[in-house]
Amino acid sequence: MDEILRVENLSIAFGHNRVLNDLSFEVFENEVLGIIGPNGAGKTVLLNVLTGILKPDSGRIVYKGKDIAKTKIALRTRMGIGRTFQVPRSFEGMSVYENIMVGGVYGRLLSEKEAGAGADEILEHIGMAGRRGEIAGALGLLDRKRLEIGVALASKPDLLLIDEAAGGLTESEIANILEIVRGAKQKGVTVIWIEHVLQTMLEGTDRTLCIAEGRNVICGPPRMVMDSPEVHAVYLGTEEDE
Repeated sequence: MDEILRVENLSIAFGHNRVLNDLSFEVFENEVLGIIGPNGAGKTVLLNVLTGILKPDSGRIVYKGKDIAKTKIALRTRMGIGRTFQVPRSFEGMSVYENIMVGGVYGRLLSEKEAGAGADEILEHIGMAGRRGEIAGALGLLDRKRLEIGVALASKPDLLLIDEAAGGLTESEIANILEIVRGAKQKGVTVIWIEHVLQTMLEGTDRTLCIAEGRNVICGPPRMVMDSPEVHAVYLGTEEDE
């Protein structure tokens, strides 16, 4: 498989707190890479650096063969990098359909005709085809998270970054998010998925990367990673020989 993204020795500090510490990993085209780690591991900071919200102190972000570490946020979106946020950021006074349109028109600079042509397909994909006229601010948590992914998909990403889409959801609701992510992969989208809900990593990712203190701890098949002494040490504070 070809790489779509390669992160090389990425570091960023806030004062004396080094949040990412020479972090390196790669993502291959059309895979779902899960990222886990304890609170404070640097997971959301990593997504903010990949999307340009934060600038790294050092390191390279090679996307489709080009170092984008200094590329502006809007241009990264138009290059095909989309993302969601832990707390959904929909336009609450607008309808579900209008939110999807915003993702296409302003995220990827599509014409309204082009954005509209794909909006119904996206609404079908996220399970909200019959709710296009509902106001986003009145939606429940699951639907707000579905819509958040839908808006990101409307920008036609080649690489989709998902930040804890399963947080706060029930097991059956998580199954809906898993279905949406699988559908995105089937359409050729590469996904980086940060999550605390380990069910999503076991059922929805091709590889899982564990980071702690801003460093790569272990990366590999999800079950191998979850069962590894390194991950148990990170989460439980146990030593490998205990």
